Amino acid sequence: MFDYVIVGGGSAGCVLAARLSEVETASVLLIEAGPRDTDPYIHMPVGFFKMTSGPLIWGYQSTPLRHANNRTTVYPQARVLGGGSSINAEIYTRGCPEDFDGWVNAHGCDGWGWSDLKPYFLKSEGNTRLSGKDHGIDGPLGVSDLQNPNRVSLAYVQGCMEFGMPYNGDFNSGHQEGAGLYQTTIRDGRRCSAAVGYLKPAMSRPNLTVRTGVTVNRIIVENGRARGVEVVAGGVVERIETSSEVIVTAGAVGSPKLLMLSGIGPARHLADVGVGVVHDLPGVGENFHDHFSTDVTWVLNGSHSYDKYKKAHWKIWAGLQYAMFRSGPVASNIVEAGAFWWSDRSEKTPDLQFHFLAGAGVEDGVGTVPGGNGATCNSYHVRPRSRGSVRLKSSDPADAPLIDPNSFAEPYDLDRHIDGIKVTQEVGRTHAMRKFVAAEHFPGPSVKSRADYEACARAHARSSYHPVGACRMGRDDMAVVDTSLRVHGIDRLRVCDSSIMPEVVSSNTNAPTIAIAEKAADMIRANR
Repeated sequence: MFDYVIVGGGSAGCVLAARLSEVETASVLLIEAGPRDTDPYIHMPVGFFKMTSGPLIWGYQSTPLRHANNRTTVYPQARVLGGGSSINAEIYTRGCPEDFDGWVNAHGCDGWGWSDLKPYFLKSEGNTRLSGKDHGIDGPLGVSDLQNPNRVSLAYVQGCMEFGMPYNGDFNSGHQEGAGLYQTTIRDGRRCSAAVGYLKPAMSRPNLTVRTGVTVNRIIVENGRARGVEVVAGGVVERIETSSEVIVTAGAVGSPKLLMLSGIGPARHLADVGVGVVHDLPGVGENFHDHFSTDVTWVLNGSHSYDKYKKAHWKIWAGLQYAMFRSGPVASNIVEAGAFWWSDRSEKTPDLQFHFLAGAGVEDGVGTVPGGNGATCNSYHVRPRSRGSVRLKSSDPADAPLIDPNSFAEPYDLDRHIDGIKVTQEVGRTHAMRKFVAAEHFPGPSVKSRADYEACARAHARSSYHPVGACRMGRDDMAVVDTSLRVHGIDRLRVCDSSIMPEVVSSNTNAPTIAIAEKAADMIRANR
């Protein structure tokens, strides 16, 4: 018996476990299906490129994308303590203040506007350079500047300025527009995940229990109240009970999956897959959406990018530098520079985001340009209108869910996506970039007409790993949780992760997820 049972050891789960266990009289259990975060690549900032495949993810694929040539795409979801914060590219961005105010104005999520969430961003943040009204310096989440950004990353920022964007030295100042170097969740040359920043300092508390390698089959609901969870550990089925609450923090895919396996979701769908209906909640699994990006790659005219460190002697040199000084290429997240800019000028805030990587084929670890020295920039429309779903394949918890982001269902999204590719190409043609770029490798000069660009996007666009929305917060009939993140119709059950976002923020999603969890912890403690 525990006061709080937290299901999912990702960013939100680690925050909640740490904050709730600050109450000495509260017993807290955190359950994670994956292992502890002991893989050394997790803690080396450069190691993220190895994390989009392998044993630390669930190995999910999307369903065939109807508006993208019926392709299936990889859908990496973390399966390790720290969740996405242990495998992501460590970029620290929050989104626009207008994003959160939109949750209030468009979805009735009172208490979740920018003025409500900003204190939690500051509470979580431990920034080593910035302070004042927009930044925290004492929070558990280490945020810092890169020590020695690659010279091609700097050229990209200069190229954006030649294109017409202003320089932006702080994407989290309340104004995102412009180009600059990203701040990252790196501290002292090592990744600062939620597991490192929040959970590790709390692990010695006697009232906190962390169990890894444990799969939750379902939430036990009796008489309309969450009583605990059924888990499998080492092949043995256990029942774990709670005297207070079950808090689901399994992520944008895992949380709706678990609710539906527990009989909470659209009654017709549950019946179709053989799950007994506990509570008909039609919004579970709906409103799923994600940022969808396409890479532009360049061939460089020399060994300017991090690609040269794929060679054995350079790899050894980089490893020694990191081991001795915590600096050099291994201390870089590779995705060093970026920008926010407009496609649709009727939008109040930028609707495109760009990530510049000083390397080619980074995420699969394979060089993909002639000569082996390249660079990459991906772009996406930050406020997609297309909506998809997460559904169960069957009643078996071991079966992967059916993940359908339904990207490009709205033609508007495809239009904005193509604009992002074109802006990226134009930046690549600037004087600053031509100092290093020999040629555009992809899409290349053969892509000219609108039809060419459309075909390129449908054939190559992929997830940018920012899924949200499938347990969205709100007051209408399709909302899953209320503004206290309590599941509608079920007592003592909450969902707290990126799945509750009514709309995705206009940036990366890790920092907002942590802020959501910080606010949720205060609400839960106040309720206690």
